[in-house]
Amino acid sequence: MLKGAIFDHDGLMFDTEKLWQKNWQKAAKKRNVVLAEGFTHDICGTSGDLMNKVVCKYYHVEDGHDIMQEVTEAVQADCAVHIDEKPGLRKILDLFQKNGVRMAVASSSPESLLHRNLKNAGLDQYFDAVVSGQHVAHGKPAPDIFLSAAEKLNLDPKDCYVFEDAYNGVRAGHAAGCRTIMVPDLIQPDAEIKSLAAKVCTSLSEAADLIEKGL
Repeated sequence: MLKGAIFDHDGLMFDTEKLWQKNWQKAAKKRNVVLAEGFTHDICGTSGDLMNKVVCKYYHVEDGHDIMQEVTEAVQADCAVHIDEKPGLRKILDLFQKNGVRMAVASSSPESLLHRNLKNAGLDQYFDAVVSGQHVAHGKPAPDIFLSAAEKLNLDPKDCYVFEDAYNGVRAGHAAGCRTIMVPDLIQPDAEIKSLAAKVCTSLSEAADLIEKGL
């Protein structure tokens, strides 16, 4: 078992990716825009300049920051009402805690949203660090966020697992040198992503079982 574990947030720990997609669609409908096929694939796991680039492309605007802010606020409002945990989350957190594995959350979502969701779910005591895409120079698929998380855990990235559900997250985890495990949410992995992930699991529960066996 490695010394550290870094978790994505949306679609990996919590079933929030569907909230993002619902509100992206709502913002599009408000602007009489039909989001073309490929939007979900391209937007998942993005933040900052890359998210803005995707929004500009699909919403046909020159600057997507207003749309990004509108959708982020809508998701935050939804999360304040209720969010579901993904299957096996507490199982894997308890496994790592029992074995002295240091844990972090590294997500493209705003830091305030991450802290609030962890606190509301009673999970904040598991984590030694929280890193938001707001505070790194380059968002996923660049490795910055996972390198920052490993640094905050005082660990070498190669001594850390990364758990991700999105293509860009898997790319970022692999680029950081972490042992990256994909648990798909909305999108199944293609050949490229399978080659970058140390393992593709159906749930965090399955991942926990495999880690106990030496993954």
